[in-house]
Amino acid sequence: MRTIFNRIVRGTRFLGQLVLVFMVLTICYDAMMRYIFAAPTSWSLEINTFLIVYVAVMVAADVQRTDSHIRITFFVENARPLVKRGTQAIIALAGMAFAGIMTWRGFLMAYQAWDYGERVSSSFGTPMVIPYALLPLGFGTLTLQFLFDFLDATTWPDRGGDKKHQELQEV
Repeated sequence: MRTIFNRIVRGTRFLGQLVLVFMVLTICYDAMMRYIFAAPTSWSLEINTFLIVYVAVMVAADVQRTDSHIRITFFVENARPLVKRGTQAIIALAGMAFAGIMTWRGFLMAYQAWDYGERVSSSFGTPMVIPYALLPLGFGTLTLQFLFDFLDATTWPDRGGDKKHQELQEV
């Protein structure tokens, strides 16, 4: 199951990279149209607003999986291995609780937007269910990643534990 999950989140990371390239191109195009031709686009802001939600939410599980986020390790790195594992387990449980709540609330928002037929009040008229559906998908994968982190911290022998941090250079 973990192998399939890792492939899925790697796919969301790759798609997130493509989304960032697309966003750069559309923002540059919009700036050029606005300041050179005095004809701004009506769609660039709306599309890029929804795409930044994708980048922030859908890639979060891969960021957690690869431990690519900023962390403060001053106290934990000097602790005994059992304390480190306990700290990792508590952090994973807290993250799982937060991401689980966000998954549930995101599902409710997406369902209500679909049920009421909510749309953005713009010329594009994007259905709000599309960006809202990203919340339960992204936070759902993040919840699963925190579950894997919890299992890694609580199973014996150590399945990875703090090994992935050994390669990082502390600043």
